[in-house]
Amino acid sequence: MAKRSAVKQRNTDGPNPRQPCPCGSGKRYKACHGSSSGPVELPVARPLAGLAGECELVALREFVPSATAPLKLVKPAEREVTLATVLPLASAALIRADGTALIGMQVQTRSSDVSRDMARALRWALEAEAGAVLPVVGPETDESAERERWQDMVDVDQVLEPEVHKDFSWWMPEGEEPVGEVALSLERANAAIMPTERIGPAAYWVEAGDRCHLRWVRPEPEEQLLLAMARLAAAGELGLGDGSRYAGCFRAHGVLVPVWDLDGEKHAREWTEPAEQLGDRLTEALSSLEKKPLTGDERRARDGLVGRQVTIR
Repeated sequence: MAKRSAVKQRNTDGPNPRQPCPCGSGKRYKACHGSSSGPVELPVARPLAGLAGECELVALREFVPSATAPLKLVKPAEREVTLATVLPLASAALIRADGTALIGMQVQTRSSDVSRDMARALRWALEAEAGAVLPVVGPETDESAERERWQDMVDVDQVLEPEVHKDFSWWMPEGEEPVGEVALSLERANAAIMPTERIGPAAYWVEAGDRCHLRWVRPEPEEQLLLAMARLAAAGELGLGDGSRYAGCFRAHGVLVPVWDLDGEKHAREWTEPAEQLGDRLTEALSSLEKKPLTGDERRARDGLVGRQVTIR
């Protein structure tokens, strides 16, 4: 009788359980989307790609506490639609008594495709009655709605310029006082807000406790951006001048968000010009990559940058 092999043949269908998960979390596949709890749809790697406002959307969804921005839709709508960071009770959308609609970015649930979630909330907001609230985005039964994404519904060329607010008083229409759970949610939100200012496109100064930071969502492909940053780091040009230090970066929705520690004694606006100058240096470094490969020092700088990355979404 033939001897059975002591080693079981591994099923080669799908990702290797011991390899990094394709979602980019940094975990092994078996400990992430390949867990024993059952198959999970892998998240879309860059769900907001193709939008001129992609970087601003990522900022509003991940770390800007209180901001709003008007939306331009592909098809004219009967009501005004405003994008918002957080709505009362972290709702996905709501319709005010005057019929205006608010779409929340920082919500309680999410699926494998943020763009599809946002489109569901927007579709609901265009059809809901005044005073209605959408607490969470749930599964759709309409197959056409299931396929609809944010890019299908909004003007993809719209350059978002969010208005950053010092608190959440904009939750309430003028002359109306909050009551019940909304009043409690408003009080808690205002108590937890971190002072934030927008000092450039997708570039936000944030006061976090006893520290200040610049969080800057960048549109470039990750590998190219890291190479350009490595070139600047090797030349000692990755900072924003005195009182600044590159801290690391995090990955969110397929793009990188570099972070700098800043001198808290300086006003947010004092960093506007240094940020613009850094942006110019990054642009120049990116264009130089095609002509000149990284040197040994620059490659070592890149390895150091990669070691200071984390993925949050």
